[in-house]
Amino acid sequence: MMRYIVTGADGKLAGRVADNMIKTVGGENVTLTVWNMQHVSQDRLDRWHKAGVRLFEANYDDVDALNKAFSGGDRVYIVSGLEVGKRVQQHKNAIDAAINQNVGHITYSSFVGATDPKYAHLDVTPDHTATENYLKETGHPYTALRNSLYIENYLTMYPMLALASNNVWASTAMEGRATLVAKDDAADAATAALLGKVSDFRSYNIFGSQSISVRELCQLVNNVSGLNLMYDPVDDETYYQYLEKLHIPRIITGDFSQSPVPFSGNDIVSNDDSIRDGLLDIPSNDIEILTGHKPKTAKDIVHESSYVWENHITNWSQMR
Repeated sequence: MMRYIVTGADGKLAGRVADNMIKTVGGENVTLTVWNMQHVSQDRLDRWHKAGVRLFEANYDDVDALNKAFSGGDRVYIVSGLEVGKRVQQHKNAIDAAINQNVGHITYSSFVGATDPKYAHLDVTPDHTATENYLKETGHPYTALRNSLYIENYLTMYPMLALASNNVWASTAMEGRATLVAKDDAADAATAALLGKVSDFRSYNIFGSQSISVRELCQLVNNVSGLNLMYDPVDDETYYQYLEKLHIPRIITGDFSQSPVPFSGNDIVSNDDSIRDGLLDIPSNDIEILTGHKPKTAKDIVHESSYVWENHITNWSQMR
């Protein structure tokens, strides 16, 4: 039997991949790694234990732990880390461990435009560019899944920030549009890749099927929630100031002690800028090719985010 490894299974995307794999191949054939065991709920730990998975605490800075976790694996899903700027070495550590342990194939969660110079100025892109280039240099079989931004972020994090800002939903996206992707669909595509339903040495564009604006997302949340969030298209500097009032530091090395999210202002602003500039308004049927189903739209999943305003969620760590 094949053994499949899912890294970062305590995260929101890889956690979905982990659940998919347990259902598909059985937990006895799955190895999961988590960044920090203390951050995993007891309910989740119990489910994994009952399913018979192999579970390791192994973050991307711990080379020895990665090698131990990857031992005996056949295919691995390496989810990208959250620490923008530190991820190049972290991803390299995970890739090297997979190769050292003779894992036959690597699936990596990348980002749209990773090897396209038009995207190089975005805060998150350089780490993915370097990682994809390194994967190519190794000559080891790999697949890169270039995810768009996630719909859920715009239905959970942004309403949360607006509720903390007198109902003002600021954004530099202006009236730009994007084919955002649902995390369930990104996870389904990653599951297909991990199971071998992909070609080696190539990338796939994991985008949604609906081109939508942030203004429309704000209105959708209002329609479902009964809230009166006001969409406010602003320039970059005004957006930075909006975020700084919420204790979100401008740079990744800033003070996150009071920040409600683990993302820097540079990250958030450049992402919305990319929507403004049309860089994420790209059609792709790769999800349907890999999974056999069409991607979900924002309207399909907006009700799943209702807990944010109903439970008055104030921090990213409370999100699903």
